[in-house]
Amino acid sequence: MCLNITYRPMTAKKKDESPKAPVKKAAEKVEEEPKKKVKTPELLRGFRDILPEDQGRWNMVRDGIRNIAEAYTFDRIDMPILERTDLFHKTVGKATDIVEKEMYTFTDPSNRSVSLRPEATASAARAYINHGMLDRPQPVKLWYIGQMFRHDRPQAGRYRQFNQAGFESFGVHEPIVDAQLIVLGVQIFKDLGLDVKVDINSIGTPECRQAYLAELVAYFRQHRSKLSDEDKKRLQKNPLRLLDSKDDVTKELLDGAPQILDWLDEKSKEHFMKVLEFLEEVEIPFTLNPYLVRGLDYYSHTVFEFLLLDDKGEKSQNALGGGGRYDGLVELLGGREETPACGFALGIERIVRALSDRGIDPPQRPQPQVFFAQLGDAARRVGLNLYESFRQANIPVAEAFGKNALKAQLEAADKLNVQLTLILGQKEVLDGTIIIRDMESGAQEIVDVKKVVQIVEKKLRREEGVDPVTQSPVVEK
Repeated sequence: MCLNITYRPMTAKKKDESPKAPVKKAAEKVEEEPKKKVKTPELLRGFRDILPEDQGRWNMVRDGIRNIAEAYTFDRIDMPILERTDLFHKTVGKATDIVEKEMYTFTDPSNRSVSLRPEATASAARAYINHGMLDRPQPVKLWYIGQMFRHDRPQAGRYRQFNQAGFESFGVHEPIVDAQLIVLGVQIFKDLGLDVKVDINSIGTPECRQAYLAELVAYFRQHRSKLSDEDKKRLQKNPLRLLDSKDDVTKELLDGAPQILDWLDEKSKEHFMKVLEFLEEVEIPFTLNPYLVRGLDYYSHTVFEFLLLDDKGEKSQNALGGGGRYDGLVELLGGREETPACGFALGIERIVRALSDRGIDPPQRPQPQVFFAQLGDAARRVGLNLYESFRQANIPVAEAFGKNALKAQLEAADKLNVQLTLILGQKEVLDGTIIIRDMESGAQEIVDVKKVVQIVEKKLRREEGVDPVTQSPVVEK
């Protein structure tokens, strides 16, 4: 097939044929469109970051709790954050605010209803049963610390993701267990420098509580028109929660309401009186609060809260933790009948906030006494091993591995106010030496890199007034 192509040379356009729009020169740069700024995702409401500068008080609280747990022979347990939803329906109670409004519940890929734990006592009881702890010597004493989740209204010291530490004792009925847990909690606050007072009550057994609830409901029905919508729901679904209502009208009505202590059976009264006697014996300050019930269905007998005292020694409304006895919980979850249990939990965020409000600071991290400066990758490689050698000798060392210029590193050392700076360059690496620079006098000496830890240790001890040979204080003549 033959194609006939005719070539026609281009002819210049006449002036009137030139385009109206100016033609851009090839050398001209085409304007770039501005880059769209990526919007940084924001934190979910009710959630927070705990920044490095805040970690000191958090570590102070964590360490204080762990020290007390070990002193009282509690064993640590870590439980999953995600549990089957029915665990909390059975234990916390379907009519509670937690289950009705606050739980983070969803269906997982296996089509199971699961929930982020709103509290950990139910999980501890489940673990006690799952792992056959019923057959171990009793009591089984467990403690934990971790995150909980409730879709509650965020406010000061209350978040939707929050941290709790808890202590649980399974397998012993004796009132001394209730008292010891309260003593343990008070001691944690005492060690942290916080003054608390204990509010305490007894809500008896489920049986005697039923008779009391009938009287309580009859009383509040007479005043139903005065109740808030929220308390009207409580009257219908969970009347015991009326006792800890925050509504001012309901609080006034409580003055004439029947008190649960008047409805306790003899066994419950005896148990409660022994708890109070133990607390008096060890001089733990407490207040009998007939309206204290706690917000969960599994409680029985003793219930208590730790309330922060203000600067005047007066009890505030700021509860830093609380708990009580829950003798029916293990049986409710399919465990052995009549397995007794008692425990409490502490709100870490609230404790940290209380420490901050009172200006209680954590112990300072040891300041570095030595700075390591390097020049080049070969020096960095030696420096990594050397840094570890100083750490094992318990000598705090600072470094700036990310900086290259020696001047910048020495400026960093000066800002840290260290006594000595170690300088390692290419020549020193080849010679197996290192330079020790006294930052106050500027004097330098070259030493064997293998002996530098021992040499530095002696210099620091001499600076501190300790004889490096006898380890005794140096006496000036």
